Amino acid sequence: MLVLVVSDSHGRHDNLETAIERVKPDLVYHLGDGGGFQNLIQRMAGCPLEIVRGNCDFDATLPNDIVTELGNHRILLTHGHRYDVRFHRYGLIEAAQEKDCDMVIYGHTHCPELITDEDVIIMNPGSISQPRQEGHRPSYGVIHVDDEGEITANIVYL
Repeated sequence: MLVLVVSDSHGRHDNLETAIERVKPDLVYHLGDGGGFQNLIQRMAGCPLEIVRGNCDFDATLPNDIVTELGNHRILLTHGHRYDVRFHRYGLIEAAQEKDCDMVIYGHTHCPELITDEDVIIMNPGSISQPRQEGHRPSYGVIHVDDEGEITANIVYL
């Protein structure tokens, strides 16, 4: 199973479309700031979509957080702005641990990261449309789930 992980598309879909074509995902996680285009993103993906509300999303029906299971892992999906992710990871780690998650995937900073801290895998795919890290390359995440339910996560640059 392949999961495409994107964030902060802000209504710009050309890079998102490229990522979908490259990955051909079975599932898409969108971590917010989709610009109110969740229905379009769903149609573009052609597979199930899990999407959370970002600080620039005004659709109150979108959840702030989603706890989901993927293979042998329990994952917290969030935009991250409610956990002060621009300043530290403590809030993310604490939220993941409180929800019995061993992985947290977030956005908001527009900067990719993939680390493990306090036994929690932390992934930020960066921004698919407005990157802020050095080099300013749009990025996304790919999670592969093997037959035993183990995951391999990577950051990919366009």
